[in-house]
Amino acid sequence: MPEGDTIAYAANRIRPVLEGRVPEEIRAAREPKWPERLGGRRVEGVETLGKHLFLNFDGGLVLHSHLGMVGSWTVLAHDRIGRRARLVIRVGEHWVVQFGGPTLELLTAGRSRLIRGALGPDVLASEFDRDRFLRRLRAEDRTRPIGDALLDQTTVAGIGNIWRAEGCWEAGVDPWRSVARVADDEAFSIINAARPRMMRSAAEGPRRIRPRVYKRTGQPCRRCGTRIVARGQGDANRTTYWCPGCQR
Repeated sequence: MPEGDTIAYAANRIRPVLEGRVPEEIRAAREPKWPERLGGRRVEGVETLGKHLFLNFDGGLVLHSHLGMVGSWTVLAHDRIGRRARLVIRVGEHWVVQFGGPTLELLTAGRSRLIRGALGPDVLASEFDRDRFLRRLRAEDRTRPIGDALLDQTTVAGIGNIWRAEGCWEAGVDPWRSVARVADDEAFSIINAARPRMMRSAAEGPRRIRPRVYKRTGQPCRRCGTRIVARGQGDANRTTYWCPGCQR
């Protein structure tokens, strides 16, 4: 699933093309009325919050996207887009395209604020809201493993399977330890460890940073040499990777 760094990277590519511009063409495969509703409206902003992307049009309309497991955003310099595209927005010689994804909807600005308000603090915010994160974490089921809690987007927005594993490893925290047994400073250390690498990924492109624990099952830990292990965690049974030697 695309995580917050992937969405931020996409937004960084989309923003120079769309922001402050009036699209010359909009095509939405499943929503034939959108081109008329959005026609002539300027894109006032391209924003992200965790795994969500928002295209804010003047007049209080917002295109909201969540890519789920397989969706993607891209910017193309040609019109050979194909039939898989759910959304195409053209400005000049550039096409902003979304492929796949479960959520693509046109909202009022008020409705988009409700969605944002339900999410936890953005892991990639310039100033991460530590207090809000800790309040939401402490409202969790205290028996829930910290690795599972980090995937809850109402607790912290933008962390997925890769970065919960990498963050827990960096901080030396066992992802199976219950929320009740994770001190505030330890919980924040996981966020603080993941943020710089996620920010670099958002700037340079996702998946360009060498994993230290993710998908390294059976390989030696880069810190202590113990072999990395993996097991499904939580209701979704997402695979958690960790080092039993140095993550406590």
